[in-house]
Amino acid sequence: MADPGVPPMPSPATVSYPAASYSLPTGVEVFRTYTGAFICLEIIFGGLVWILVAASNVPVPVVQGWVMFVSVTAFVCSLLYLCVFLCGLVNMIQTNWNFVDLAYHFFTFVFYFGAFVLQAAVTSLANLEKNSTSILRLDNRRIGLNVAATIFAFAVTACYGCSTLLGFRRWRGQ
Repeated sequence: MADPGVPPMPSPATVSYPAASYSLPTGVEVFRTYTGAFICLEIIFGGLVWILVAASNVPVPVVQGWVMFVSVTAFVCSLLYLCVFLCGLVNMIQTNWNFVDLAYHFFTFVFYFGAFVLQAAVTSLANLEKNSTSILRLDNRRIGLNVAATIFAFAVTACYGCSTLLGFRRWRGQ
């Protein structure tokens, strides 16, 4: 005979798995959150970094190739991530969306921080060697494009950092 205060053991056939956990709204309501706003800024600023580096004709292909890879990849992934929430796919995919949000933004922040440092190095090198005889000779237009790309790379890095902190707060508060 079972104890009167202990519930009976459920059969394995009746055990259900927990639903997906997320604290962000779906549909257009995602734009009313800070995370949704930061994702939009990440897409806009990341697209600007991509355009500005490409417009400068990539004077240092090895370094700026990485900047282009990070900016294009992060742009596409952020766009897909936003579409997942806009279309309501978070209700259909069983996963911990708070952890996915934290992990995505953390890794993207790390990669974008590296791209920002490399872009800043190319920009400062171009300014430093402007008056010397060097392989990296840029006119004022290309230097301006690289400076603008560096500023927007910093802005998008800061946006990914803020999204990482917001994701950490949501993940910790589950």
